[in-house]
Amino acid sequence: MSDRSRDFEVIVYGATGFVGVLVAEYLAGHAPAGTRIALAGRSPERLEAVKARLGVDWPILVADATDTDALTSLAGLTRVVITTVGPYAKYGKVLVHACAAAGTDYVDLTGEVLFARDSIDENHELARSTGARIVHSCGFDSIPSDLGVHVLHQLVASDGAGELLDTTLVVTSMRGGISGGTIDSMRNQVDVLKKEPSLRKVAGSPYSLSPDRHAEPKLGRQSDLDTIPGSEVDPRLTGRLAPFVMASYNTRVVRRSNALRSWAYGRNFRYREAMSVGASPLSPIIALGTKLGLGALIAGLAVPPTRFLLDRILPKPGDGPSEKAQQSGHFTMDIFTTTTSGARYTARVRAKGDPGYAATAVMLGESALALALDRASLPEVDGGVLTPATGIGDALVTRLRAAGFEISARKL
Repeated sequence: MSDRSRDFEVIVYGATGFVGVLVAEYLAGHAPAGTRIALAGRSPERLEAVKARLGVDWPILVADATDTDALTSLAGLTRVVITTVGPYAKYGKVLVHACAAAGTDYVDLTGEVLFARDSIDENHELARSTGARIVHSCGFDSIPSDLGVHVLHQLVASDGAGELLDTTLVVTSMRGGISGGTIDSMRNQVDVLKKEPSLRKVAGSPYSLSPDRHAEPKLGRQSDLDTIPGSEVDPRLTGRLAPFVMASYNTRVVRRSNALRSWAYGRNFRYREAMSVGASPLSPIIALGTKLGLGALIAGLAVPPTRFLLDRILPKPGDGPSEKAQQSGHFTMDIFTTTTSGARYTARVRAKGDPGYAATAVMLGESALALALDRASLPEVDGGVLTPATGIGDALVTRLRAAGFEISARKL
C-alpha cells in the first residue's frame, strides 16, 4: 500500500483528552512537513478548539467510540490510528477491530491485560490476513521495558554470548505522577474481575499475553509483588527493591515479544521488574510498604466504602499535571541480565519529561510516525497483534534516540 492510497498517514483519535492533546501537540511540532494528519473524537466543538490551540490546518473527523460504522470509516481513511481513548476494555474494542479489518496500523496506550488478551484472540489472525500492525502499549506502558530488552538481546546476540537468563528491569530514578486514565483502567479491570472471577486466572498468569500459553516454558513462580535484594540483581545495587506498579503488565508484554520471536531471548528467559527506593537502612521497610500499598489500592478499589473514598482522592480521567510539572519529570530504567555463557550485560532506557504524560506523548507519537513513514525499516512480519519491539522495533529505537531518549546496552 503506498502512502498516498489513503487520505491520511495518521489520525489521532481522542484528540481532545489530556494525553490526546499532548500527542497532537507533539505531532504538530515534530512530524515532518507534509505529513497528513487528522484529529478525531466525538465532539466537533472541542476538536475545533484543539485545532485552534495548535495552530494547524488538520481535518476534523467525528466518531463516537461505540459507533461501529463511523469507526470503520475512520479506519479506512488512514495508514495509522493513534487512540488515547480508554479504558480500552470499555471504549477500545470497536476501533481496534476496525483497524485490523481495514489493514490499518494501530497504536494505543493500554496497560490492561484483559483488553490486550481479548484483542489478541479477536484480532491477531485477522490483522495477519490484512497486514495490519496492531501495536498496543506504546507509552510508558510498555516501550521502555520492551525496547530495553530488545536492544539488550541484540547486543548479546551480536557478541555470540548465548541466550538471556534471569533478567531484571530496575526503575532506578523516576519523577512523575500517575494519570487519571491509568487509575480508571485499574478501576475498570477490578470491576470486570468482580463480575467474572474466572478471568482472574488469565489476568494473573505470567504468560497471559503469550500467543500459546501451553508452549511457554515451565519456569516456576514469577511474582510481580516480591521485594528483592538489590545485590541479587547487580552487585552495585544496594538496599532492597520494591515492586514496580506497572510490572504486572510490562512483564507480560516482554514475554509476548520473546514468544512472537520463537523465544529468541531464550527458553529459560525469566523476566521481572522492580523499583529502587534508595540505599538507606530503611529500604526494606519502604519496599515492604510499597508492596502493601499496591495491594491495598487494588483491594480498596474492589470494596464500595473504600472505593468511594479513593474515587474522591485519586486523579480523575482527563486530569493531568501542569506543563511545568510535566517538563520536570524524568525516568531511568536499567535492565540487568546474565546469559547462558555466563556473561553479564545491562541496558538503559532514560528520558526527560513526566513518564505518563510528556514522555508518553513522544513515545506514542514516534510509534505512529515510524509505522506511517518508516515502512522499509520495520520488522519483517505479516501483521497481527504485536508489541513495540516486534511490530516497530529498530525504527522506533532510532526515532526515540533522535528525540532525546537514551536507549543503550553494554557488557558488564
